[in-house]
Amino acid sequence: MLGLFNKKTRTVLGIDISSTSVKLLELSRQGDRYRVEAYAVEPLPPSAVIEKNIAELEGVGQALSRVLLKARTSVRNVAVAVAGSAVITKTIEMDAGLSDDEMENQLKIEADQYIPYPLDEVAIDFVVQGPSVRNPERVNVLLAACRKENVEVREAALALAGLTAKVVDVEAYALERSFGLLVTQLASNQERPTVAVVDIGATMTTLSVLHNGRIIYTREQLFGGRQLTEEIQRRYGLTLEQAGLAKNRAACRTTTSARCCSPFAMPWCSRCLVRCSSSLRPVSTTRSTISCWQAAPPRFPGSTG
Repeated sequence: MLGLFNKKTRTVLGIDISSTSVKLLELSRQGDRYRVEAYAVEPLPPSAVIEKNIAELEGVGQALSRVLLKARTSVRNVAVAVAGSAVITKTIEMDAGLSDDEMENQLKIEADQYIPYPLDEVAIDFVVQGPSVRNPERVNVLLAACRKENVEVREAALALAGLTAKVVDVEAYALERSFGLLVTQLASNQERPTVAVVDIGATMTTLSVLHNGRIIYTREQLFGGRQLTEEIQRRYGLTLEQAGLAKNRAACRTTTSARCCSPFAMPWCSRCLVRCSSSLRPVSTTRSTISCWQAAPPRFPGSTG
């Protein structure tokens, strides 16, 4: 990812392949600022991606082709990422005087100490993080490795849409760099805050803790929006589509937060089938209230739309 925005390459196309959709972001750099040139989202077929692993190559490739048409972009070189759970990382110390080629050769020799897979089945990369605190004559080197199949299947899906993977990153480290861009307004000598970033996806929730702009802890949990939708469906006897609508409209936006809907407060709101504050007129909890979803979006006291 380093050097991605260089003098020759002023535009980059980022592709995110999640469990339910593919997302496209075209980002360009103008001086010290970045500009979104295009953005698009396209849903994936059910079970095309399972726990961030591509299971149906053609389905993902077709979705990528459709998202390109939506974005109307001419960029074909892209950056893509693999899930952190598929990557083994290890920080090791090496001599500071070694060149990149010398480090790479030494890592290839010593990699079997850190990687529990045959080296011919693994894609390996590294980055020098800085001098070692314990020994100034050595540097800390971050070693990252994952099975080649995790990289190759993404390259194959992109190729079906006429795209070429120029960068294959790790999701956690892509997040780290994105966070760095968001806090560039802070003074260079000012300590960056400790921040927790929570990404709730369709099937997986990722927690990352960043301190001084660096990830110090990350964890993935197999729980996401899909499981929440299924629980709403089971508890209230709704169809999957109705449960999804109820979940999406539960977080209603109003200008008066005191009267904003809460999905677990009584009584029921007749407009969105979520439980709301007593300032709204109570209605029957029969399923007939579902029809209001199709008629018009919910309106609440203090709202403007």
